[in-house]
Amino acid sequence: MMNAVIGGLAVLLYLLASGGLAMRLARASAGAASAKGGPLALGWGAALLHAMILAQTVFQPPGLNLGFFNALSFTGWLIGVVLLAAAMVRPVENLGIVVLPFDALMLVLGLLFPSERIVADAGRWPLELHILIAILAYALLALAAVQAVLLAIQDYRLRHRQPGGFLRGIPPLTTMESLLFQMIGAGFILLSITLVSDLFFLHDLFAQHLVHKATLSFIAWGVFGVLLWGRWRFGWRGRTAIRWTLSGFVFLALAYFGSKLVLELMLGRY
Repeated sequence: MMNAVIGGLAVLLYLLASGGLAMRLARASAGAASAKGGPLALGWGAALLHAMILAQTVFQPPGLNLGFFNALSFTGWLIGVVLLAAAMVRPVENLGIVVLPFDALMLVLGLLFPSERIVADAGRWPLELHILIAILAYALLALAAVQAVLLAIQDYRLRHRQPGGFLRGIPPLTTMESLLFQMIGAGFILLSITLVSDLFFLHDLFAQHLVHKATLSFIAWGVFGVLLWGRWRFGWRGRTAIRWTLSGFVFLALAYFGSKLVLELMLGRY
């Protein structure tokens, strides 16, 4: 019952924060600047309440419980936290208009459909750290995918000479691209660490039927690696960068949650 109350309050704060950011963007589009501190504070409040729930549902005495819906809730929370932290030093707060309601939805699903799958026994901190780094990599690259979608809309409207509307309230195209590649670069480093450390947990990969997950993750790593190389070598940008970013994220999403969906919800393998 207490989790339901805390979760309901967290959902409310997530939605208020998202609404505040949307109103801020609307005012900026009309030429009226406003501070982002208020919406971000609401977002941090929601994230704190969300963390209180995760402390009971994910970090359990037997070990790290990352059943399908728990994993969704935890990943959504981490994406939100990364966004809120980045928004304090980078102009990425507008992504919260989409990300924070997503976090609210993941929290609701986690509460409505509690699931249990211990992926790391208590005391196995190297494996727990490996999993947390992997989810952090996913969070950063998920934000990059959202940034790529916003960049695609911005690029489309500029190409069709429609510079008005919400475009007035977001950073210039070059800044948006720079932020995109910063996210991809950080996510790529963490994903590289994850894939290298997979070698130390080969037994766990085979025991939990996760070889296909590692394979899809490696494909995603290759896509993002080629994109970063193309940016450095040929100056890739615009629609090329957007297509490669979204393609890489599709493989990563299939690796992280496509495999869990099939194994846990369809085949019933825990």
